[in-house]
Amino acid sequence: MLVEHYLADGAPVASKTLASATDVTVSAATVRNVMADLEARGLVSSPHPSAGKVPTHQGLRFFVDSLISVQPMDAKVVGRIRGSLDPDLPPNQLVESASQLLSRVTHMAGLVTVPRPEQVSLRHVEFLPLSGDRVLVVLVVNDREVQNRVIHTERDYEETELNQAANYINREFAGRSLIAIRDGVLDSMQRDKAHLDSVMQAALDVASKAFAPDEDAGEPYVVSGESNLVESLASVEEVRELFDAFTRKGAIVHLLDRCLGTEGIQLFIGEESGYRLLDDYSLIAARYEVSGEVAGVLGVVGPTRMAYEKVIPVVDVTARLLGAAIDYDQRPH
Repeated sequence: MLVEHYLADGAPVASKTLASATDVTVSAATVRNVMADLEARGLVSSPHPSAGKVPTHQGLRFFVDSLISVQPMDAKVVGRIRGSLDPDLPPNQLVESASQLLSRVTHMAGLVTVPRPEQVSLRHVEFLPLSGDRVLVVLVVNDREVQNRVIHTERDYEETELNQAANYINREFAGRSLIAIRDGVLDSMQRDKAHLDSVMQAALDVASKAFAPDEDAGEPYVVSGESNLVESLASVEEVRELFDAFTRKGAIVHLLDRCLGTEGIQLFIGEESGYRLLDDYSLIAARYEVSGEVAGVLGVVGPTRMAYEKVIPVVDVTARLLGAAIDYDQRPH
């Protein structure tokens, strides 16, 4: 009851307030003794001696794990979320839509990692010659998404050679994930390089660079609604540090990646994140799956004083619906 009062009002809760509740049948003195015992266990604390009690992060963890009652979401709300995640959109736009949706529904910051490399399948590739040893690679992945990148090859190639190389790759490897092409097929081609004909030699040279990992890309995510957190910050310096954290991304991505190996909702309250700038925040996250495989993580960051029973189902439902919308096997071909 103390936690519920605090989450609703944000103010320290006095023992007299709890004792006067209609469903409390013990005296104010008994309530004070119970509060003192909770404080001794580190579950509540007093902002100052004359104030009431507020839950500590440990107390919030106990509340969420043991006492919170999460109710199923209203069917109309679920329908609106599903309607916002149009399966006809390419995955990168779906990720952005999900981030904005989480922010809009929870009034916090919504974060969604992009699908992992093994969820990006090659549909078609084209190689276009540029000046010198540069080649423009046009990748069509997951049916609808187009990626462009410029690579440097071992020598200059004529347009005819590049067309033949692209035709070979499209014929032999279309439908495989980019990571499988890079780590498996190309390794096999490399081992047999001495026995490859000129077309396959060109395909190996170009494809080995076209499907190479982007070392600068890292593990990006999309974030929306950072400004929703500004009201909870006390100074301009805190605002700057928080926005820097979202911009640099590394530590937050590492935190999100910790959710990849665990099913269901993951919750980090305050210091549990291990990241100082999030000491006064909670992260509620869940992984999303595509075709039965883990594709990424989504979640919300907000003040530790949040309506956990309302935010948890939003994250859970959005993760399920995002995975279903991205699911390539369910898309028309």
